[in-house]
Amino acid sequence: MAGRTIDVDGETWEVFPSGRMTVYDKDQFSVTFEQGTGPSRRRRFTRFAPVGSRSIDAALAELSDRELVQLFRQSQPAWTAPEGAYGAR
Repeated sequence: MAGRTIDVDGETWEVFPSGRMTVYDKDQFSVTFEQGTGPSRRRRFTRFAPVGSRSIDAALAELSDRELVQLFRQSQPAWTAPEGAYGAR
């Protein structure tokens, strides 16, 4: 899936599935919010549980920008998340 972009408090973030799979991958998946590149890049992660048996890409594509902003507000910084290897570089 090509990343989508959202505006959160005047900042632009790219949104895409993280690709990290868990034992719950049929029920939920990880979503990455990313801003910037290189050493100044900021990343946040959250989990999303779609309703129905859609693909990850389809479920994420069907979310409105407002719903994505709500997910962003539930997200955690990369250094606190297993998807971000707890900040490992």
